[in-house]
Amino acid sequence: MSHDAVILDYASLAPDDLNLEAFWALPFTWQTFDHTDDEDIAERIRGKSLVLANKIPLGADVLKANPQLKLIIIMATGTNNVDLEAARACGIKVCNIVDYSTESVVQHTISLMLALQTRLIDYAAAVREGQWQGSPFFGLLDFPIQEVSGQTLGIIGLGNIGRRVRDVSKALGMNVVVAQSVVPGVAAQPDRLPLEELLAQSDVVSVHSPLSPYTEGLLDADKLALMKPSAILLNVGRGGIIDERALADALHRRQLRGAGIDVLAIEPPTKDNPLFAEPLENLIVTPHSAWGSQQSRQNLINQMVQILSAWGQEDLLNRVV
Repeated sequence: MSHDAVILDYASLAPDDLNLEAFWALPFTWQTFDHTDDEDIAERIRGKSLVLANKIPLGADVLKANPQLKLIIIMATGTNNVDLEAARACGIKVCNIVDYSTESVVQHTISLMLALQTRLIDYAAAVREGQWQGSPFFGLLDFPIQEVSGQTLGIIGLGNIGRRVRDVSKALGMNVVVAQSVVPGVAAQPDRLPLEELLAQSDVVSVHSPLSPYTEGLLDADKLALMKPSAILLNVGRGGIIDERALADALHRRQLRGAGIDVLAIEPPTKDNPLFAEPLENLIVTPHSAWGSQQSRQNLINQMVQILSAWGQEDLLNRVV
């Protein structure tokens, strides 16, 4: 039996280098859209029993208006774009994709850290601008370089990605500390530090938490002020955890050595984002690309095939509702 299905933001998968043979062989009648604007969501899921979406918001109104909808697959790990309570009330199953991009995100995290501590981008730019060519010496050492070996890495959020960042960082000779959970009611873990202590002790702080009411705006001006002026801040977790205006101010005033950011509160960024108000040489921003290796995106497709192959079963892979 074929089911009518729609993919609302197919282009977000950058599918050109992926093997989709098993996916397209599944018994579904697909309609695909590279992107879907908010005003088109209701029309595009009308009559569909299956919806695949990455970041397209699926709120209560649109779910209640589509009683034929049976399954939503979020083509990512975060579930905040779907009203899960409304889905549960409507009897709509929801699944997500998990642990598919761990190695890609870890690689990106370490890359940001090393690029900042070695001033890699500054040195590459200096060569392009002819500064090395005009040097009276064999090398160029205009930008201070720091070794990560012996430094302390503080991790906020110890899920699969946080654990792998911990392991790789230890292999680089770093000391690693982990923040206590900021969720109220979670018992204190004796092997972790209160967030304020972690911020004060760490040479590198790396954020790997989900966005929630407890983490939104977590690293505000007061928290950033606790960090060492020699420290760097990394966020490949979720935009909105760091107060972007406070971060821009801290970088501008050299309150922090640098920051590497892959996620923003609003994506793509708006023109008035404070991080882009003026050039900040101690800031690296990448366009939410940490997850996007070919291997990770293929893992995502393979998990969707597994979920869809079990259509109609109660024990769907990665079911969140």
